[in-house]
Amino acid sequence: MRLARIITPAGPRPAVLDGDQWTVLTDLFDPVGSRTDERYPQAGTVLLAPCEPRVVLGMAHNSGPTDRALPPQAFLKSSRTVIGPGAAIVVDPAKGAVMAEAELAVVIGKEARRLGPADVEDVILGYTVGNDVTQIGQIPFDDKLTQVKNGDGFTPLGPWIETDLGPVLDGEGGHDLATRIERGSQVESSSANLAWTIRELLVYLTGYLTLGPGDVVLTGAPGTSLPIAPGHRVAVDVEGLGVLVNPVVDERARCVVVDHDPADPDAFRLVRSD
Repeated sequence: MRLARIITPAGPRPAVLDGDQWTVLTDLFDPVGSRTDERYPQAGTVLLAPCEPRVVLGMAHNSGPTDRALPPQAFLKSSRTVIGPGAAIVVDPAKGAVMAEAELAVVIGKEARRLGPADVEDVILGYTVGNDVTQIGQIPFDDKLTQVKNGDGFTPLGPWIETDLGPVLDGEGGHDLATRIERGSQVESSSANLAWTIRELLVYLTGYLTLGPGDVVLTGAPGTSLPIAPGHRVAVDVEGLGVLVNPVVDERARCVVVDHDPADPDAFRLVRSD
């Protein structure tokens, strides 16, 4: 089942994809029982970030088997950094290098605290594409990762949530991950290369804090980091989920994306804001 948040004449609404149409929901977390009669064609409908998390967790040191020497290492990202397809990643080149990172993101569907291994599947709503943008030029000055991970637009999510991605909780059936600059560089890997499995991560994390509906765990970047700069359009791709495309703009130029054609991810319109 494919879930999203879409723009309608009445404003943002959760929706489920039925064939080639989005059916509006009253509750993203009840896609069966909360369907309405309101429908919009898939083609031409503008997508937002597919959920509105209160908590976003990223995973450090989860990019290969040697990282299991330490317990899982999590960091917080502000929910204000979350953007959807086509929205702008805003960077300041004067603050140093910035990386985009393709990641498999887990969307929580219900309250989760002190989970046991058998509890994990029940609390997951689904999975989406995540781009854990990182201002690596600030790492020497920021051991808490606050300015490294929390720039405007530093957590693109989307384009939708898939509720069934197959057997991924224990690292089986790894999904291909790719980060690419359109008409430029590309790096590829697989979620099978993560040090800690999704089941292990959620058991560990919920032992320390409560997660709730819409919260997101970015599972880690196993070799999917690629430098980005203003003028780039960065695409992150997770097998089975789709492609999430966002432009990169210069904070000093004060440019923002105000519109894009959902049928053509390359067709962005930028305006200067004084």
